[in-house]
Amino acid sequence: MTDPSNSAANLAKDIAFRLRVLDEYLTEATPRHASEILGEVLDIENGLLTGVTRLMETGSRFAQSQTHRGMLPPEVWLDMGRGANRLHSVGTDLDKHTDTIKQLGTPPSTASTTPPKPVASAMVVRRSR
Repeated sequence: MTDPSNSAANLAKDIAFRLRVLDEYLTEATPRHASEILGEVLDIENGLLTGVTRLMETGSRFAQSQTHRGMLPPEVWLDMGRGANRLHSVGTDLDKHTDTIKQLGTPPSTASTTPPKPVASAMVVRRSR
């Protein structure tokens, strides 16, 4: 039988590897594909950033229990909690931009073939006589 802690560590390594691969995809992606990738990363319900934030929150609770047992210094717990809070704050800040990023990959719904009509300018040029 496999050691569950080892498989969890391997899972973390696999996720880190896949994040590096995703970063390479994002670097070379078209605007449409990049917006799809970022839309999934920033999805406030099930996105990657939310998942990492939850993982850090769980890590903070682990550090808290280990601090109370005397196994970790309080600074570790405080820094883990601070990291989780900052990630949450970043996710909240980026959430308001997620729809805009997703729209970047959506083709315009009404592509007009007629040239745009001239718009009256607020400035009027007077000819001198």
